[in-house]
Amino acid sequence: MRPLWLYFELSVVAFAACLVLISLSNWRLLRRMDCYRPPLRTPRVSVLVPARNEEAYIGDCVRSLLAQDYPDFEVAVLNDHSTDRTGQILADLSAGGARLRVLEGADLPDGWLGKHWACQQLADASDGELLLFTDADTRHDSRSIRHGVAALEAEGADLLTALPHEETVTWAEQLIVPVVPWSILTFLPLAVAYRTSSPALSATIGQYMLFRKSAYSQIGGHAAVRSDPVDDMALGRRIKALGFRWRLADATCDVRCRMYQNASQVFEGFSKNLFAAFGNRLLPFIGVWVWLSIVFLLPIGLLLAGLLGAPIPALDAGIALAGIAAGLASWGLCTLRFGFPARTLPLYPVTVLLALSIAVRSVVLVRRGRTTWKGRTLAQGSLRWW
Repeated sequence: MRPLWLYFELSVVAFAACLVLISLSNWRLLRRMDCYRPPLRTPRVSVLVPARNEEAYIGDCVRSLLAQDYPDFEVAVLNDHSTDRTGQILADLSAGGARLRVLEGADLPDGWLGKHWACQQLADASDGELLLFTDADTRHDSRSIRHGVAALEAEGADLLTALPHEETVTWAEQLIVPVVPWSILTFLPLAVAYRTSSPALSATIGQYMLFRKSAYSQIGGHAAVRSDPVDDMALGRRIKALGFRWRLADATCDVRCRMYQNASQVFEGFSKNLFAAFGNRLLPFIGVWVWLSIVFLLPIGLLLAGLLGAPIPALDAGIALAGIAAGLASWGLCTLRFGFPARTLPLYPVTVLLALSIAVRSVVLVRRGRTTWKGRTLAQGSLRWW
């Protein structure tokens, strides 16, 4: 029995070490958008912003987009039946410049999720060769469009998506929001993803999606993913599945975003997306989260048991220390690359536990049909075992 347990411990640590190696490889391959040479041509860009009850953000977002130094672009914002001051803020902004167009959202058709319908209306009304979808809670450096176009053209991509700088203020944000960039940096080997058409090897960030309009139309646009809660991931997978070119970049110097304001929003937002990102497939979802819990929590549990007096052999303690070192390295690389607070690094086990609780909540909400976002109950696909 002892050799089998030892083999299991070594497997856990080896897996954690592989994650560190993937992170190091991705650190090199994930290029910053501002590192590309200026584009040789400047095709017209339609910047598309869906907005529903975004009075706290929409002004800063639109002003940052209107201040772009790119020569040929438009900004189109769709007011999606907002009940706050979003509409008035947009009306005031549109009075001051010809680049901004404000659309009023049509009624939500059956079978559509709200944001997806808003994005499709924006795309249909656009006239750019390139479509940049971005969120109302983002703020853009004046070179955001220029750098995005430069990266898209240099990579020959049909979809360029990018990771923004995620601002985190509360403890809930600081502990949970890093899960998204960490999972991409750690589990998506770009060296393989860029060489295969497998849709599974992709990650698309809704805060910055720059499409060639021709490719967006050929994959069916948002209409093709109208009921998928994670439309960004679904669009990226369709791009790869249908033979188009997908690329991922680092936009931390070009785009800033505060996704959530408090713990309630963090839990609601992640609960909406976590299980849906697995296509509501229960067994793979359970398998991934059980294994992640083992990889990042078992070494700590063994070491604590030893410190509390349990008879832990020295070899097991050494393996546990190696596992903890790998965990710290994995989360440390993410913290350093994306600018998260260093004080949260030793708390990565808490992050794993919180993410695990959200994962369970995400399944329960889908099972009960109670997943909500911004006052709307989201239609969910049926729960599947595989």
